This record gives sequence, C-alpha cells and structure tokens, in this order.
Amino acid sequence: MDARTEARHIPLCVDLDGTLLAADTLWEGVAIVLLRNPLMFFAVLYWMAKGKARLKHEIAARSGRQAADWPYRQAVLMRLERERETGRQIILVTGAAKSVALGVAAHAGVFSSVLHSSPEVNLTAGRKREKLVEQFGEGGFDYMGNSRDDVPVFDAARKAIVVAPDAAAERWRRAHDAERLDIGKTSRLAALKSIRVHQWAKNVLIGVPMVLNHDILHLNAVINVILAFFAFSFLASAVYVINDLSDLANDRRHPKKRNRPLASGQMSVPMGLTMALCLVLASLSLTAVLPYDFALVLGFYAVATTAYTFVLKRKLLVDVFTLAGLYTVRIVAGSAATDTVLSFWLLSFSIFFFLSLALVKRYVELDEYDGREGNQVPGRGYVAVDFEMVGQAGVSSAFAAALVLALYIHSKEMQEMYTLPWALWPLCPLVLYMLLRIWMLARRRMLHEDPVVFIMRDWRSLVTMALGAMLILAGALGSQ
Repeated sequence: MDARTEARHIPLCVDLDGTLLAADTLWEGVAIVLLRNPLMFFAVLYWMAKGKARLKHEIAARSGRQAADWPYRQAVLMRLERERETGRQIILVTGAAKSVALGVAAHAGVFSSVLHSSPEVNLTAGRKREKLVEQFGEGGFDYMGNSRDDVPVFDAARKAIVVAPDAAAERWRRAHDAERLDIGKTSRLAALKSIRVHQWAKNVLIGVPMVLNHDILHLNAVINVILAFFAFSFLASAVYVINDLSDLANDRRHPKKRNRPLASGQMSVPMGLTMALCLVLASLSLTAVLPYDFALVLGFYAVATTAYTFVLKRKLLVDVFTLAGLYTVRIVAGSAATDTVLSFWLLSFSIFFFLSLALVKRYVELDEYDGREGNQVPGRGYVAVDFEMVGQAGVSSAFAAALVLALYIHSKEMQEMYTLPWALWPLCPLVLYMLLRIWMLARRRMLHEDPVVFIMRDWRSLVTMALGAMLILAGALGSQ
C-alpha cells in the first residue's frame, strides 16, 4: 500500500474556529449578544461560572448567526474538497456548540461526520485529543488546526496540517517540520485599517470655527484644536470598531466591506474590543484637559453615533440626517474647544452641505446593490426604487448649501467681520462645483469611497478648498 492509498484510509479531522473559519464563533457570538443587549453581560457571567461548554451553548442559541454568516477560509475548503474527492473521510472536530458545528458542516458540504461540544463537555485541547484517540487510535488520524489548544491533538495525529497558526502552534510546526497550509496574504496593518485613520480627515472640521473667527495665530486656540482633533479621532475610531462588530453579517455580504479586518477575520474580536476600549480611554484623557463644553459636545457625539450604529443607520432618511448632524457636531466641538461663538449661518450651511454628502454615500450604496439582495441594501432602510429620489434630494441639498452661503456672505455679520466681503462671493460657485462634481462622479460610478474622504484625497477638491481659503484671507485683509 503506497502513501497515497494509505492516506485515503486515514480520516482527516478539521478544527473549526480559526481553521475552517477565519473567526472565533464564541467570541463573535458574545460580542453580538452584548451589543444587542448590554444587560446580557450578567447572564454571560452566570454562564461562564457554569463552564465554557455551557457558555458556548447559550451564546449559540442567542447570537442568531447562520452558517452562511461566517468567514470561510477558501484555501481550506478547496483542500478539503480535493481530499474528499479521493474518497477520504473528512470529519469536523470542534469545540463549538452543536448548532454552530452542524450548521457549518451542512453549509460546507464536505464533512462525513461532526464531533462537537455539548452543554456539559467542551471538546477542546485534551478532551478533543482523547476523543479522537478513542475513535481512531494514536496516530490513526490526520489533523488540521491552528492554535495552542490544537497542540495536544497535533501530538496524537499521524500528520498535522497547520493553518494561520498562533505563536504556540507555529512553534510546534517548526519543531516538527509540519505542513503549513497557505491561506494567502494577510495584512499586518489590520489594526490601522479597522480604526480608519484616513477617516480622521473629517475631524479637520473642528478647526473651522477657529479659522473663520481669525484666531489661527492664537497659540492656545491652536493647541486646543489639536487636542480636540485627536480626542474626536480616537473616539470616532472606537465607534468604527464597534460598528464593524455589530455589522459583521452585513459586511460579509458586501463586495468591498467583506475585506474589512473584523469581517475577514484578519483581526480577532477580542483584539477589536481591546482596541476600542484603549481608544475610548485615550479620548477621555485628552478631553479632561479641554473646556467642559467640549466634553459635553463629545458626549453628545458618542450618544448620537452609538444610536446611529445600532438603530438609526437602518432607518429611512433618518440615517442621512444623522450623518449630516454628526459632521456638523464636529464644527460645534471646535467652537466649544476654542470658546468661539458659532454663527447660525455656518450651522445652516453645514447641515445642507453634509446632507448632500451623506445622500451621495447612500446613492452609491443603492447603485451597487441594485438587483441584488432583494433590491435592498443590507442593514439599510432603502430599496432600489429610492435610487433616483436619493439623487434628487442630494443635488437639491447642494444648491441649498450654496444658497445659504450666499445669504451668509450678504449678512450683516459678515459685512462687519470682513473689510472686503465681496471677495467671498466666488465661494458659492466653488462649493457648487465641488458638490456637483462629486454627484457626477457618483452617477458615472466613479466614486468608490466615503465622499468626505474623497474630498480630502482628490486634488481638484483640494485646489478648490485652497482657492476658498485664499478668498477668505483676501476678504479678511485689514479686518480688526
């Protein structure tokens, strides 16, 4: 009997969490249950006291996760399919709860049988090894795994296949020269991607009140704006991570969002939660040295953005008005940080300007999902027939922003602040150019990112903003 024939008679046992799936079903389930209802924290503590097996069983019953919601490692599935085609027995052996294990096995369609945890027994590490040795004997099976818990099973297997190993599994693999299955490239910058550093550009809005109030040469104002910028950025990044955790299932069905670190499994749920906590603490530390009013605004932002994450983003039109408001809150925060008076006109312009950008974001999403998923964007309140209406509302908001700006320039307030107020009139066509160009790019399906981030990266938009800044400077020449 040659090696290939012998292998056909040796079952291939496969781990689930971190091996077949690029996720930990327990941690993800706990996160979903707690995000859905934070009061379940006490129930989770009770189940933990009853043992990890009981915890897995209870979480699986409440998480609502379907087999198709998990991120499968395609390289592993392809390997298992090839092995099955040779007539080999493929067995899923996992510490996951029964409902999770059976659902995954049915979805994958490559397993001949399944071994899983029960509410009383957690089938991991030593218990998994004992179960496999009992059924197949020492060295009577091959095993595919990824973690420290799999090391005892590797020792009892005839052959070990290591997938995306943690430190302990990688040390074992090197010591035993075991096979490592190539699962493709994984990003080492997953953490930076998850906190969306590029989105921090939005928080430049915090400096707008300082600039328009001509306080840019005041050192205290500049320092406060910088501190406020990072306080806002850290908190916003923490919210991005929590948002990704709450929206994992929808993200995995999205053609682009499925590549996000948490959705793709490049970053674990515990790491994501730890990162979010650290970011919140950093934000609070900076806020403590800023004016009390800024803390109130940041607290409001935290409440509003949390409400958006869990409820409002799924509501028709409420989501875009909330987004526009959250952008405007950044300007209010800048005013609070520098103790400057906010203009009614500036707030009105901001609402219409950012409403147009929020609508273009939804417009692009509707365009991407037209004809799929029942013509509705997953996790949103829009359907395909809303496409044109969203576009019309967004373009109208752009013109409304330009109109408010024109009224602002003509106001008594501006006449008193600027010695050459007429120099600011070209701002109106510049604003319209910027917004209408974004809408035209969206209509041509050439806008592939958040419109605010697009503005910060697009050289034409940057030139437009630079021209606007020069006009403001020209209008302020000689002002007291």
